[in-house]
Amino acid sequence: MNDIRMEKVLKKEEWLMGRSLQELKQVAEEIGMKAFAGRQMADWIYKKRVAGIDGMTNLSLEARRRLGEAGYVVGRREPCEVQVSVDGTKKYLFRTLGGGYIEAVYIPDGERATLCVSSQAGCRMGCRFCMTGRQGFRHHLTAGEIVNQVVAIPEAERLTNIVFMGMGEPMDNVGEVLRAVEILTAEWGLGWSPTRITVSTVGVIPAMERLLRETKVHLAVSLHDPFGEERGRLMPVERRYEIEEVVGALRKQDFAHQRRLSFEYIVFKGVNDSKRHVEGLARLLKGLPCRINLIRFHAIPESSLRGVSPEEMKRINGALNAAGILTTTRGSRGEDILAACGLLSTVAQEEAGA
Repeated sequence: MNDIRMEKVLKKEEWLMGRSLQELKQVAEEIGMKAFAGRQMADWIYKKRVAGIDGMTNLSLEARRRLGEAGYVVGRREPCEVQVSVDGTKKYLFRTLGGGYIEAVYIPDGERATLCVSSQAGCRMGCRFCMTGRQGFRHHLTAGEIVNQVVAIPEAERLTNIVFMGMGEPMDNVGEVLRAVEILTAEWGLGWSPTRITVSTVGVIPAMERLLRETKVHLAVSLHDPFGEERGRLMPVERRYEIEEVVGALRKQDFAHQRRLSFEYIVFKGVNDSKRHVEGLARLLKGLPCRINLIRFHAIPESSLRGVSPEEMKRINGALNAAGILTTTRGSRGEDILAACGLLSTVAQEEAGA
């Protein structure tokens, strides 16, 4: 089936994946079933991970027929490609309902197994250090497409953590991200603890506050420079939501319990790696219960930005900890398959019509 025909087929389908329990009950009633059939569907979709409606064997044949005639499908879609890194990281490619592609990254680490999921095809934030940002925005993902990344990979049952740090800015698609988080954490859904989920943002304040108000997931904020003018050269979002304002909004939130707040800080040689930057970070974050994750910069084509040596990463880590800011250095995974931080892009697949 060619891409144009495939897109038409996908757009005709009404996905059950991505719907809440209440919405599934409404679907059941719509086709003449009792409302409790909605819970049965939720159980099949999110717990038993059924691939198709015919697999929902405790629904009558007539009910399954009606679902099909109404255009409903489960919505589970297998990845269309996988790349495997020398370090065991796997990058999965998925076709989207909007006719594009997204990537999700599986990162095994001993007893932990993290999945980095995407929330948009492309991204409109335009961060200078990110290949997805360079790709530009294509479209939002639905909650079903987000959850599908979790349930459709072969390692689904091994996952211990989910991070919304793939393609896209989660807070630019906050409605669908919140729907996905509800499904991931609800007892009728996947039943995950919110403390196993981290959502990232560049600092879109209204949506960030909504996420903190409506969920208990962890939050990671892309910081990358404590000085607004300099940060604006790296991240255009600074012109709309200044980092001082972002941190001010976070100071009003409660991070005293199990919820964790972290700041992501990619280190660029000669840009944000000086003693002045360490001191600026200490001032900016003083008294805020949080940690900084230092990240090695992964070079992207046609960029003047450069990373620093491991010795410099160690020095900055030590200086920040000495300044009273809990700091860790994140290990780099999957760089050889372009799965590491900032390297996700589906431009090649779009151009090739994969």
